[in-house]
Amino acid sequence: MARKKVKLAYITSDSARKATFKKRKRGLMKKVNELSTLCGIEACAIIYSPYDSEPEVWPSPLGVQRVLARFKEMPELEQSKKMVNQESFLRQRIAKANEQLKKQRKDNREKEMTQVMFQSLTGKGLQNLSMMDLNDLGWLIDQNLKDIYMRIDQKLDKEAQNQIQQGHGMPRSTVENVQPDHRRSALEMNMETLQRQHWFMDLMNPQEHLGFGGDELMLPFADNNHNALWSTAFFP
Repeated sequence: MARKKVKLAYITSDSARKATFKKRKRGLMKKVNELSTLCGIEACAIIYSPYDSEPEVWPSPLGVQRVLARFKEMPELEQSKKMVNQESFLRQRIAKANEQLKKQRKDNREKEMTQVMFQSLTGKGLQNLSMMDLNDLGWLIDQNLKDIYMRIDQKLDKEAQNQIQQGHGMPRSTVENVQPDHRRSALEMNMETLQRQHWFMDLMNPQEHLGFGGDELMLPFADNNHNALWSTAFFP
């Protein structure tokens, strides 16, 4: 059974705090001793407490002085290289937590848009989505299309190499020099046309659902610079 996680907070009870101090102090001294023995390093520990008039040291006062003297011989930059105080430690933890939160939000958003994309394929309309949702959905669709194009190129390369190995088709050097855009199949072009001109436009139907008429609404797929119109809240 796993040990219950301890809440790291100041213990308000005097008796419980004193008992915890004694227990943790013994554990700390034991760990320093094990570290020094197992790794063959010089280490020391100095603990001040409100319960003792003199600080408790390990391994001995002379041993502590020897380690501290060696430490002071180091350049000042090296001495403070890996030092952290409570404030800098908390700042590092907060920055790390913010990065994790940002990544989790992006993952959640991508999963949400993936679900919307699959629902739209079953016939569910997109009229209730906001413009940001539509932009993020367009980004996700574009990423999936890029992945499909890459898989098609890989498949064509593999088939061409198989033909060369069997003594058919054009030479290997010719196949390798052909650019991916020139190797796109008719199926791929049809998929792109369907995506950008018919399927996506019919589902969104922005003139009817968003209250725009004529050419007043420019969709993200209107030109090659559509990346600038996509949402930057979750996706680059």
